[in-house]
Amino acid sequence: MGDMIKVLNLYACLGGNRYKWSNCQVTAVELDPELARMYQERFPNDTVIIADAHQYLLDHYKEFDFIWSSPPCPSHSKSRFWAYGKTMPVYPDMKLYEEIIFLQHHSLENQKWVVENVNGYYEPLIPAQKKGRHLFWSNFKLPNINKKDITGKMNLDSKHEPLKKFHEIENFDYKGEQNKLKILRNLVDYEVGLAIFNTAFNIINEKKNIQGDLFI
Repeated sequence: MGDMIKVLNLYACLGGNRYKWSNCQVTAVELDPELARMYQERFPNDTVIIADAHQYLLDHYKEFDFIWSSPPCPSHSKSRFWAYGKTMPVYPDMKLYEEIIFLQHHSLENQKWVVENVNGYYEPLIPAQKKGRHLFWSNFKLPNINKKDITGKMNLDSKHEPLKKFHEIENFDYKGEQNKLKILRNLVDYEVGLAIFNTAFNIINEKKNIQGDLFI
């Protein structure tokens, strides 16, 4: 097999999307030092960088074959809008669309990318592919995904354990300032992450093989 695919995993959190990826070199960027520590413990072979993912994308996007970005979602979410929108409104964080537009126009010819966020309370400003409770923007067609539905599996009185089990997280000793339940709820289903990665992986490898044949 050829060189491993170089992957940039932005806003990495606990790597819900990355859990089942293989045959790749992953650079994970996470601003929260506690989440970065937990990610590194979960994926010891990944390179973990504590930094602003938004700026890191701008500075380093050319270095990777595949880019996955999951910008913060609360300002776009239906749940926040329903709970606070009438009394504590906030501007939607436009970094989401900045990254989509940037990648649409500046990604390299052989590069594949995905930007993921929640299904928001408004019509997406840029058309997206909807998979389960999430929206995805990418420069390739995403696969059909039979996403597990965790909504009915969570006990209203004890939500942490079902979510930890669902995402197969054994050690959740987070000591930072973020809401623990929110961290778990925002993780991408690893089956979705794997299906999308495998599609990008196959496209990238096919292009590499074609290019290799040209120079034989």
